[in-house]
Amino acid sequence: MPSLRSACFNAYWAAWTALFLVPLLAFAVSGAPARPIRAATRLWARGILFGLRGIVGLGYVEEGRERIPDGPCLIVANHQSAWETLAFLILVPDVAIIAKRELVAIPVVGWFLRRSPMIIIDRANGTQALRTMIEESRAAVAAGRSVLIFPEGTRSAFGAPVQFKRGAELLYGKLGLPVLPVAVNSGLYWPSGSLSRPGTVVVSYLAPLAAGLSAAAFMEGTERAIDRELDRWRPAAA
Repeated sequence: MPSLRSACFNAYWAAWTALFLVPLLAFAVSGAPARPIRAATRLWARGILFGLRGIVGLGYVEEGRERIPDGPCLIVANHQSAWETLAFLILVPDVAIIAKRELVAIPVVGWFLRRSPMIIIDRANGTQALRTMIEESRAAVAAGRSVLIFPEGTRSAFGAPVQFKRGAELLYGKLGLPVLPVAVNSGLYWPSGSLSRPGTVVVSYLAPLAAGLSAAAFMEGTERAIDRELDRWRPAAA
């Protein structure tokens, strides 16, 4: 049954995505207007989450949403699945998500993501990737948008400890924004390379951190806080 549901969901994903080829062509010939493209990208992501809930039985709940700052902030989240990359387009609609270049190679979707809330970096080009990340993040903040980074750099197994790469600490120092740590347990239901299965993903917004903290305080308030929050679900995965 899980394999059948996943196969049906994959077919739905392909069909839903194909519908966006027409607006893609319309946007392309009209100069790629940013706001309509972002709205279309959010509609696409909303449709994918709808399919996950209706076909697979995978929904989500949010905890602590009142902790999201009113103004731009740096959102730091763990990364276990493709789920959160899609979901944050809806959860924080105008967020600028820092993502790897491979994501925009996806047919149709990649075109929208490149012109939507994404900050695309090439991880193979370390110095230039950091420069691009900082410059485009500053531009997003100047436009009143928050920035989201998955500081582990890639998806991690559910039970693995959270380990940030240096980019998150560097970005925190450069942007001078408050930080919103977020813990997501999506790896329980849609782990990398596996079938999606029924359940409820929990998105937990943790206590925000002020700007201007030391590197040690930043790490304590983000990496370790997220790791401690994930301990809520780790016994169930054993």
